[in-house]
Amino acid sequence: MAATISLTPREAIRHRPWWAHLYVQVLTAIFAGVLLGHFFPEIGVALKPLGDGFIKLVKTIIAPVIFLTVATGIASVGEAKTLGRLTIKTFAYFLFFSTLALVVGMVVANVVQPGTGMNIDPATLDAGAIAEYKQKAHETTLTGFLLAIIPETFVSSLTSGSILQALFVAILFGLALSRTGAAGKQVLGILDKVSVVFFHIVAMLMRFAPIGAFGAMAFTIGKYGVDSLANLGALIATFYLTSLFFVVVVLGAMARLCGFSIIRLIAYLKAELLLVLGTSSSEAALPSLIEKLERAGCAKPVVGMVVPTGYSFNLDGTNIYMTLAALFVAQATGIQLSLGEQVALLLVAMVSSKGAAGVTGAGFITLAATLSVVPSVPVAGLALILGIDRFMSECRALTNFIGNALAAIVVAMWENALDRDALDRALRVEPAPGLAARPIETDMD
Repeated sequence: MAATISLTPREAIRHRPWWAHLYVQVLTAIFAGVLLGHFFPEIGVALKPLGDGFIKLVKTIIAPVIFLTVATGIASVGEAKTLGRLTIKTFAYFLFFSTLALVVGMVVANVVQPGTGMNIDPATLDAGAIAEYKQKAHETTLTGFLLAIIPETFVSSLTSGSILQALFVAILFGLALSRTGAAGKQVLGILDKVSVVFFHIVAMLMRFAPIGAFGAMAFTIGKYGVDSLANLGALIATFYLTSLFFVVVVLGAMARLCGFSIIRLIAYLKAELLLVLGTSSSEAALPSLIEKLERAGCAKPVVGMVVPTGYSFNLDGTNIYMTLAALFVAQATGIQLSLGEQVALLLVAMVSSKGAAGVTGAGFITLAATLSVVPSVPVAGLALILGIDRFMSECRALTNFIGNALAAIVVAMWENALDRDALDRALRVEPAPGLAARPIETDMD
């Protein structure tokens, strides 16, 4: 009688044909989208609904996934003091690295000076081209941002599309659930089962990722064209290389201190990163990121707190872009900023960047808001980089995504809520010497 061979889920993934892996399909779709957009730009532009439709599909489940992950995680912990400590550590991490990203962007802009020599008269710029962004920037205030976290109703927090509103009600619900006794435990059991269903929905929707990436990339190349990259190649190259330096060296050093390689983490998240690249939106991969971080050993409360919050407060790529682009505009228009004016620009950017969401174009709006407060640099100068912002958006989203993934692992380690064995298995490395495994309770295998 023939023996029956049973494969674990990870072994089954390894034994799938190469073309069946999601990252291969997404990468192929991106390449096909670039070719189509370049040779048949009209068709490429017409395919925009494919990318938009996929992002809308993912957004339908983002709020429920955040709500279920955070509420069940907090209810399992059951202590407000633990939540408070987690919140303090999370925001301390965010403040340090987001500020560091602003500083890195400013230093690189001063050293490389990508805009020097362009000698553009601000009066000749088309201010009308950025009128829409200026209007949105003026509507963005710190007070308005904070008030927008509070939803109109409990249900609207799950339907408004606001990540922070979903996080807000999830924290309240989780804390209340932890104090409801036996009835709370019954509700918690139901929510755990509902969570499994939603993550199955995530897996189903990810099958459409190649189609979304194909449509989004075909639109980007078809509408803006590869030729637009040559005009401002120095700025684009500077931004991409700076972001690469920040990820590999700065974030890589943090990962190394925690006993793992940032390159291994990037490899683990390759499918999600390719999806972010194809759609220019880090939100498209948010549900999948949550599931993968839990599988890698991060406790559910940590993932639920750090990842959604990081999408508005820990935007490393956006911060690098803001100071780098602002100084580029100043250099291109012949405006010499003193050290004091640059510091003022950085301080304003520290505040305005906290309201940016992880969606396409938010970085440009936040930059417009920053320059509106700093009169030394003309807001009209943003017209110089409007045509290439879509290509910059992809790099911003990738850097933001990697930064938030690392943040969840680091904060989990600080909270003694990281299963080192699960992390090592996920990253396919041997356990780091001197770092004992810390098992946690989780419903994810």
